[in-house]
Amino acid sequence: MTEYWYNVTTGEVEEGAQSSWKHLLGPYDTREEAAAALRRVRQNNEAWEDEGTGDPTG
Repeated sequence: MTEYWYNVTTGEVEEGAQSSWKHLLGPYDTREEAAAALRRVRQNNEAWEDEGTGDPTG
């Protein structure tokens, strides 16, 4: 099965991990999920801030 990765340096979706792991978010099952990765990270950060802990581990 193909995995998709979001490259935070280039802003591009990669089919299979083509770049250094330090630049990638994923894996994701679809290209669309990978493309939305940064938005999802922002949403999670906002949710954690709203909880008042600022700590994603609880």
